[in-house]
Amino acid sequence: MVKIAVSWSGGKDSTMCLHTILQDGKYDVSTLITTVTETYSRVSMHGVREELLDRQAESLGIKLVKIYIPADCTNEVYERKMTDAYNELLGLGVEAVAYGDIFLEDVRRYREKNMKDTGLHPIFPIWGRNTRELAAEFLMLGYKAKIVCVDLNRLSESYVGREYDQEFLDMLPEDCDPCGENGEFHTFVYKGPTFKKSIQFTMGEKIVRNDRFCYQELIPI
Repeated sequence: MVKIAVSWSGGKDSTMCLHTILQDGKYDVSTLITTVTETYSRVSMHGVREELLDRQAESLGIKLVKIYIPADCTNEVYERKMTDAYNELLGLGVEAVAYGDIFLEDVRRYREKNMKDTGLHPIFPIWGRNTRELAAEFLMLGYKAKIVCVDLNRLSESYVGREYDQEFLDMLPEDCDPCGENGEFHTFVYKGPTFKKSIQFTMGEKIVRNDRFCYQELIPI
């Protein structure tokens, strides 16, 4: 089987990407790769503590490769860090990287451009899926997730910290994607069929950054 890495944010889309690959049975998932903002020791964009990321990887039983980037990372630095990560993956025998992108064409083109001539090829297991159906499948499979970040330009602070469930989906405005594919919100998955055990945490405070993003602090226990 082709040995692959999965781009892992700890959220529902990367979880469904991994789930789909494992169900397909054609690939050997050897590695997860995650960007971590080194200044804060948190998953980039999602704001989840690095310790919770480590616990996810441990529960999944998959090796985790972290890509440390500075706060306010420039695109030049990001691409250099990604090149280093791709070289590390090649050294581990990885041949492809799977992404949980669903319909953003510009994001897909950017990934394909960055991976050109790296020796790796990108795959998109849930590309083109109906996001309402994908959200329903996530819940039907028994996965559990918390809303850890919302874009206050799209959703109010009241959405952060909620459970990602049917009630949450029913509350979303009509113009908000049920998978948050446009960046409306981000999640942390803490339980489900691919996890050997659930990730334990308590709810901390809500924090607003840059007058735009509201984060829910999750504290490992």
